[in-house]
Amino acid sequence: MQLKNAVVFITGANRGLGRAFAEAALAAGAAKVYAAARDPASINLPGVVPVALDVTNPDQVATAAAQCKDVTLLINNAGISQGTGALADDAIAIARRHLDTNFFGVWALTQAFAPVLRANGGGAVLNVLSVLSWVTLPGLTPYSASKAAAWALSNGLRGELKAQGTQLTSLHVGYMDTDMTRGIEGPKSSPADVARLALAELEAGAFEVLADDISRQVKHSLSTPSPAYAG
Repeated sequence: MQLKNAVVFITGANRGLGRAFAEAALAAGAAKVYAAARDPASINLPGVVPVALDVTNPDQVATAAAQCKDVTLLINNAGISQGTGALADDAIAIARRHLDTNFFGVWALTQAFAPVLRANGGGAVLNVLSVLSWVTLPGLTPYSASKAAAWALSNGLRGELKAQGTQLTSLHVGYMDTDMTRGIEGPKSSPADVARLALAELEAGAFEVLADDISRQVKHSLSTPSPAYAG
């Protein structure tokens, strides 16, 4: 699909990668950009249409799809990350919160907007995943589990959406310079660079985008005798 004259709906668009996607879509010539966040007052980017949306709230998801019937590109970007050990007392409760946002939120938005995309000629869905879809770091098991589930979901949705002419692209990226990785040392990608690359690859018809070296290295390792997830 083409970004020029597209109508884009972005979840978690008030900061970080979500805001970068909104900026990149506008720069690419999108006709309209819906910027969704729990608190629409937190969206201060000129040129976008703020939308109140908690992706874990079924009523708000349904309302968004009903009100934004011109969407041609859905970007499932909203996500949470809270570190904890897999054996911690609150680990399962934390994992449920991650799954509600990072997995079921993606599913709910895609399900709600699929008829909208079909009615508008097919369009596309871009799911923001992670290198941690394939490898789990200490203290990040709930996050990795939710992203691994979202990867499996994306691969299942791709075939079903293809039948209605809708493209699905998955984005995998390592650390980015956002609030989510504040305090973590090491190289980080620029959200603006990741957003531009993801949209360019989407336009080229890619089913998967590996946004940085670490994502490419980990993905390659999956077919070797020593995959990255083996530790």
